[in-house]
Amino acid sequence: MAKKLDKILVVDIEATCWNGPTPEGMMNDIIEIGICSLDINTGEITDNRGILVRPERSTISPFCTELTTITPEMIDEYGISFKEALKILKDEYLSTSRAWASYGAYDLNQFKRQCSDLNRGYPFGPSHINVKTLFALKNKLGHETGMAGALEHLNIPLEGTHHRGVDDAKNIAKILWTIID
Repeated sequence: MAKKLDKILVVDIEATCWNGPTPEGMMNDIIEIGICSLDINTGEITDNRGILVRPERSTISPFCTELTTITPEMIDEYGISFKEALKILKDEYLSTSRAWASYGAYDLNQFKRQCSDLNRGYPFGPSHINVKTLFALKNKLGHETGMAGALEHLNIPLEGTHHRGVDDAKNIAKILWTIID
């Protein structure tokens, strides 16, 4: 159970990907953790950050760069280890003590899988909010819709670059705020 309910951490990850099947010997690795804090009383979005992460089991494909704008050179210059990124989540965002949200279950599942595969402690507590499902239910859509579609439905402009974790986390926080306000 989340111990601190003053803020919700909103997370959006980007991971290595390919245009087609995953190449033999590679696995999806998180290459960016976009995160921000959503104040549940005011709706203020703070601490918005993109943490670039060096992939340990794969490389960044041209397709991945085209989708995310994240280049191997950016990772070489600014990337940190997955272990260091998890420490930032725990120490600076108190991720084990707060509820956290993502748009869909991909981020949740990728974190669990990668932490298990690399023998790293899972950085979040058990309180996960699936904004994608919650948005569809709140708006009686009858189906889930993508983040850009949800923003359009709400007449909120997409801010930043779609498929950049730092920007998508903030956009997801805006969607979540419309649900909990």
